Amino acid sequence: MAFESLSERLQNAIKMFRGAGKITEEDLKAPMREVRMALLEADVNFKVVKDFVAKVKERALGAEVNESLNPHQQIIKIVNEELIQLLGGTQSKLAVSPKPPTIIMLVGLQGAGKTTTAGKLATYLKRKNKKPLLVAGDIYRPAAITQLQVLGEQINVPVFALGDKVSPVEIAKQSLEKAFSLACDTIIIDTAGRLHINEELMNELREIKGSVNPTEILLVVDAMTGQDAVTVAESFDRELGIDGLIVTKLDGDARGGAVLSVKAVTGKPVKLIGMGEKLDALEPFHPDRMASRILGMGDILTLVEKIQSTTDLAKALEMEKKLRKDEFTLEQFLEQMQQVKKLGSLDTILGLIPGMGGISQKLKEANVDEKEFDRIEAIIKSMTPKERRNPDIINGSRRKRIAAGCGMRVQDVNKLLKNFDESKKMMKRMQGMAKFASKGGFKLPFMH
Repeated sequence: MAFESLSERLQNAIKMFRGAGKITEEDLKAPMREVRMALLEADVNFKVVKDFVAKVKERALGAEVNESLNPHQQIIKIVNEELIQLLGGTQSKLAVSPKPPTIIMLVGLQGAGKTTTAGKLATYLKRKNKKPLLVAGDIYRPAAITQLQVLGEQINVPVFALGDKVSPVEIAKQSLEKAFSLACDTIIIDTAGRLHINEELMNELREIKGSVNPTEILLVVDAMTGQDAVTVAESFDRELGIDGLIVTKLDGDARGGAVLSVKAVTGKPVKLIGMGEKLDALEPFHPDRMASRILGMGDILTLVEKIQSTTDLAKALEMEKKLRKDEFTLEQFLEQMQQVKKLGSLDTILGLIPGMGGISQKLKEANVDEKEFDRIEAIIKSMTPKERRNPDIINGSRRKRIAAGCGMRVQDVNKLLKNFDESKKMMKRMQGMAKFASKGGFKLPFMH
C-alpha cells in the first residue's frame, strides 16, 4: 500500500496526543516529534517537513477545541487539512486543448516507466471516451518502439512509429497528420530518457516542444527514487518547463515522500499516479483523498469509482436474481471473483475502506496468499460447463480429472467444492435475513 509506513507512523503519533479543553505546547511536544520523524523517514524534503510541523503547531497551539470535536479529533482535523495543502490542495486535471488534438508529451529519465505509463495513460483516456494516438518518439532505447506497439495492440490504440532512423522531432511533427487521418483527439508522445540529465537530452526535448507545441508536458518519475524525484522535477522544469507529474510505482513504495514534497518544492502538481502494474492502474491524484488514506480514514469515493468502472451492472442484476432463486453456480462464483480482481489487490481495496488499512498488515502476518484467487480460477476453468452449473455431479473420477487438468491436487478441488457448498448455505441464511430487511429491519447491499 502507498505510504504504508508513513501512514502507520502518523496514526501512532496522533494517538499519542492527550489533551483537554485547550491544546498546550506540552501536549504537542511528543506527537509532533513523532510526526517530524515519520515524514523525514518517508523521504519528505527537510524544509517541507519543518514548514508542515510549524503550521500544524501554529494552528493547534492554544486553540479552543471545537465543541463538536475532542482534542484528539481536532488534531486529526488540522493534520488532515495541512496534509491536503501539502499535497497540492485541489485536484489538478489534465488540460484539454480547445482545438483538437490535445498533445501530451511524456518526459523523464530512463527507467522511470515512460513507455508503460504512455500505455496506461491511453487506457485511462479511453475510459474517458477519448481517442488517443500513441507516438513512438524514443528511438534510442532498444525495443522501446516494439514495446509501445505491443502495448497499443493490447489496449487497441493506434501507434505511430517511423522506426529508429527518423529524428524524434520529425516523428512528433508527422504524428499530427496521422492523428487527423485517424480522427484521434489526443496524442501521447513517448520520448527518450537518459540515465542522467544532460544538454543533449534537453535540446531534443526542447525541439520536440517547439515543433508540436504540446498542451501538457508531464514528467514521469518513479516514486522509489525519493528525494531524487524532486531534484529531477526541478531540473526538467527549469530546462524545459513542465505542467505536472505522473508518479509511478506508488503502490510499491512504502515511503512515497516524493509525492509529499514535489508540489511544495517545485510548485508543480502531481496529476496522475501509478498504483500497480496493470494497464488500468493509473488514477487521477486527489490530494484530499490521499491525505485521508494516509491518516487511515480510507477513500470511499475512489472505491466507489473503481466499482462503477469495473462492474457490469446488467451482470450484477442478473446475479441478484440468481441469488434470490438459489441458482448460484460456480460459473457465477468465477464471474464475481473476476470482478473483484479488477478492483486491484486486496491490499489496495482494504486501504480505501475507512479503518481497514491496518488489516492488510494482519493479512500479511497470517500469510493470506492472493494467488489463491488464481488457483481457484484454474480449478473452476478445468471443469466442464455442466460441472460448473451443477457441482453435485462432480464425483471422485471427475475430481481427479479436474485436478489433473489444472495441475492441482484432488484435495484442492475438494476444498473448493466444500467452501462453495458452505457459501451457498450462508447465502440461504442471508435470504432469510433479507425477508426481515424487507419489513424495514435493515437492508443488505444487494437487496432492494
